[in-house]
Amino acid sequence: MTWYEKLLIVLAMVLFMEVFAWATHKYVMHGWGWGWHRSHHEPREGAFERNDLYAATFAVIVIALFALGTVWEPVWWVALGITVYGAIYAFVHDMLVHQRFGLRWVPRRGYFKRLHQAHRLHHAVKGKEGGVSFGFLFAPDPVRLKRRLAERAER
Repeated sequence: MTWYEKLLIVLAMVLFMEVFAWATHKYVMHGWGWGWHRSHHEPREGAFERNDLYAATFAVIVIALFALGTVWEPVWWVALGITVYGAIYAFVHDMLVHQRFGLRWVPRRGYFKRLHQAHRLHHAVKGKEGGVSFGFLFAPDPVRLKRRLAERAER
C-alpha cells in the first residue's frame, strides 16, 4: 500500500467513527444500552464510571483488528484510524468537556466552546429520552439545540 492509501484509510475511519459514535450514542447508549451509559449522566465518584465499559469493549475490538491487520494490512490502518478517533474522543469528550483526569480548561470561543456547549446541552436532559447532540466531534449550533430543548419542554 502507498502512504496516501494508508492515510486515506485512517482519515476515512476517523470520519466514519464520528457517524458510528453518533448512532451508537443515540440508539444504543440512550436505548437498550442505557444500563451502562446512565452512569455518565449522573454525578461521578472517582475517576471511572460504568459507562467506561463501552471504551473497554471498543478497545478489545480494535486490538482484534490490529491482530487481523498483521495478516491483511488494510485492516491494520482501519484499526489505527479507530484508535486516532478514540484518542481525539478521550481528549475532547472526557478531558475537555467532562474535565476528567485533571484537565480544568473551559474554552471561551471557537470550535471547542461550541463543542463544549453542545455536549453540556446534551446533559441538560435527565434520563435517556429527549436528548440532543449525540455526536462527539461535530457540534450543532447551541442556539438551535436550546430551541429544540425548549420546544420539547413545552410538549
